Amino acid sequence: MQSLAKGLIVSCQALPGEPMYSENGGVMPLFATAAAQSGAVGIRANSVRDIKEIRAAVPLPIIGLLKENYDGFEPYITPTLDGVEAVLSARANIVAFDATNRIHPHGVSTPDFIGQIRKAAPSAVLLADISTYDEAITAEKCGVDLVGTTLSGYTAASADSPVPNLNLVRRLASSLSIPVLAEGNISSPGLAVAALDSGAHSVVVGGAITRPAQICTQFVNAIHAHVPQSLEN
Repeated sequence: MQSLAKGLIVSCQALPGEPMYSENGGVMPLFATAAAQSGAVGIRANSVRDIKEIRAAVPLPIIGLLKENYDGFEPYITPTLDGVEAVLSARANIVAFDATNRIHPHGVSTPDFIGQIRKAAPSAVLLADISTYDEAITAEKCGVDLVGTTLSGYTAASADSPVPNLNLVRRLASSLSIPVLAEGNISSPGLAVAALDSGAHSVVVGGAITRPAQICTQFVNAIHAHVPQSLEN
């Protein structure tokens, strides 16, 4: 596998209904190109189409995933073996998947799901998106290659956790023998540096870089809070 260097990984994603989403594609590779030109060490991408387009545009390692909703099941980040195989077929270097303690579609637990992946694709490089310390420990024992704090603060088991959860990053970095990726509401360069100082191998940043509507809203809200009357005239 192409090695994943320490540094910034840019999440280049847009879902249907978001301003940067395009039915015809072509948008995410532009974000990925800008990230590569700026010194990013990797890209995180959702969907077979975007992974393929980004692969053709930049030489960086790609963390690929499929966001899929299944009725009655909470995991949605590459929650099935079919999704994992699709991501690998699109030539992602690393597959990210939900590794929380929640049950996957078809009633599969996370340890069993990892076992299924290893049987179907023994050489696949796996990134476990977790929300708690115990989930990360379980994922490492089951044989994943990297752990990401992507879902900390976004599951019932981690609802009271701070976002970003740098304490979790620090604890995992001192406990695991595999790289830890810090991800989740890392909204400023200062937080990215703090995550690296906490022991993260790399930092994944998405919305603060690749979601213009989210970035614009932060400015608009700040202006409204400071001088609300100026925007009403």
